[in-house]
Amino acid sequence: MLSTAEKLRMNIAGSTPRSHKSALGQFMTPAGVASFMAGLFQSRSGPFRLLDPGAGLGALTCATLDRWKAGGLGEGDISLEVHELDQRLRLHLEETLAAYEALGIPTRVNGGDYLSAAAADIERGRTHFTHAILNPPYKKINTESDARKLARRVGLETVNLYSAFVGLALTQLREGGQLVAIIPRSFCNGPYYKPFRRFLLERAALRHIHLFDSRTQAFRDDDVLQENVILLLERGAEQGDVCVSVSTDDSFADLRERSVPFAQVVKPHDKEAFIHISGDEGADPLENSPYIAATLAELGVVVSTGPIVDFRMREHLMDMPTKSTVPLLYPAHFTGSQMTWPIEGMKKANAIERNQETERWLYPVGAYTVVRRFSSKEERRRVVASMVLPEAMGNPERIGFENHLNVFHEAKRGLPEALAWGLFAYLNSTAVDSHFRRFNGHTQVNATDLRNIRYPSRQALICLGEWARHHPNLAQSTIDEHLGQLLRLEQTM
Repeated sequence: MLSTAEKLRMNIAGSTPRSHKSALGQFMTPAGVASFMAGLFQSRSGPFRLLDPGAGLGALTCATLDRWKAGGLGEGDISLEVHELDQRLRLHLEETLAAYEALGIPTRVNGGDYLSAAAADIERGRTHFTHAILNPPYKKINTESDARKLARRVGLETVNLYSAFVGLALTQLREGGQLVAIIPRSFCNGPYYKPFRRFLLERAALRHIHLFDSRTQAFRDDDVLQENVILLLERGAEQGDVCVSVSTDDSFADLRERSVPFAQVVKPHDKEAFIHISGDEGADPLENSPYIAATLAELGVVVSTGPIVDFRMREHLMDMPTKSTVPLLYPAHFTGSQMTWPIEGMKKANAIERNQETERWLYPVGAYTVVRRFSSKEERRRVVASMVLPEAMGNPERIGFENHLNVFHEAKRGLPEALAWGLFAYLNSTAVDSHFRRFNGHTQVNATDLRNIRYPSRQALICLGEWARHHPNLAQSTIDEHLGQLLRLEQTM
């Protein structure tokens, strides 16, 4: 029946308006992905009770039932419960699953809101499922939404439907139950998903993570560019090593696997519980070098998000500077180490008025290192650092940093210039970018992410900065080579 669900998906995906998919956060699972996901369940004896929240056209359920029929789940009877909010899809789903009912498999197809039904069942103690498989909806939920409130009822504070679905489905499993889900990689880092990471890791063992080398392949028919991962979780189990697998795309033709100690996936003393995953088997220099071990706090440096949110201060913004303004810096003002200010004809403001209302958001002029918070999906690098130097702006008394910049500073004042240049060179190294990709699956770089990175010593950064600010050609290979030389030199001291 999986082939039937796949034919329906191909027909319906093309005829469904993108606005409808977006409203429901709806992206249907291709047959190849569904088969791979069902294949992750570890065989054991039954009976089996299968849950599929947001079942769509039934690909994941069909793949799991087909594996059960072939004996891949283990010996025992099976029953299933599925949820689908979209009535149009639910009608097709019921027709598809009728073939399994004819085989004597008890089937329950639910309409309505899964989160509401799940929260009620959890509160009644109905947590008896042995398996859950899901491709949950991807949609942000605000603080006062019903979805947010329903997740809170079971102890989960979260910001997206996908994490709410996974959290409640996991809670509906009995001890030893297994959950397989395909979800955006965005949950692996950042402050917004920290409660969700904690929720998962406190309740389940992470058994398997699958990565796709290509960002666009898993849901290419729906034009989804979000980087996705597939997880296998085991409820209430003791954590051991994690199997990490990688394939280029959803054909899984070049699948490769390796076993990774859990301490490399979630660092033992990481309060943020970032999840580090990489398809690269090579060593991570930021993890393995004793000379890249300092925290920003130990360096005496702080990183903050730029405080000026332009739409909230629109009345104070100016296209070009005047006598009553100070520079306002956006990512567009930076290209590599070069800063261009002001830029005529730029869509954003170049300046902000200095007055009583804006003064508290301004920084004293000085040398700063900045990192863009967002990069485009096509860019080669995630971490892109630039320099802010007073002379490039005519040495004003104060400057403003817009919210799309992360700013490195000392107590809201500029850095010693050599230290700023050292941070610039280090953050633009291949080592940092490669490390960052192990826990960040999207294009946003948060201040929390930058705090979580380890750095060379302050003295090493100053030495690196003294070299960088006088070097005529800071190409990528040049930065990488000199950083390596500097760390090797530290090793001999």
